[in-house]
Amino acid sequence: EAAAWSENMDTLLTNQAGLDAFRTFLKSEFSEENVEFWLACEDFKKTENAEKIASKAKMIYSEFIEADAPKEINIDFSTRDLISRNIAEPTLKCFDEAQKLIYSLMAKDSFPRFLKSEIYKKLVNSKQQILKI
Repeated sequence: EAAAWSENMDTLLTNQAGLDAFRTFLKSEFSEENVEFWLACEDFKKTENAEKIASKAKMIYSEFIEADAPKEINIDFSTRDLISRNIAEPTLKCFDEAQKLIYSLMAKDSFPRFLKSEIYKKLVNSKQQILKI
């Protein structure tokens, strides 16, 4: 199972144990806000109630997007500005561009480092040991 996570980041993110290991790794690198933002966006896109869309959008904005947010993500000015202008009347797509940027950042940067990390290596080795028993 752990070895399969190396196939691609989607495999990792859709597996709870893989996601937990990736989050542990990101915390060790002080960049867990990226996966937390991505997960918040995934949850947000499933929101059906209009009032909840507005409240969840404001929560995501205040937690991850606005300047000096507690878990501010690293996105370019134009993306941040676009979200800031659209937050008054949010749609389920209002964070899509930022989510794509963060996914790409994780896929190109964090994910390859995770696969080389001791956290991942120990998981793969422990799973292999179990299989040998």
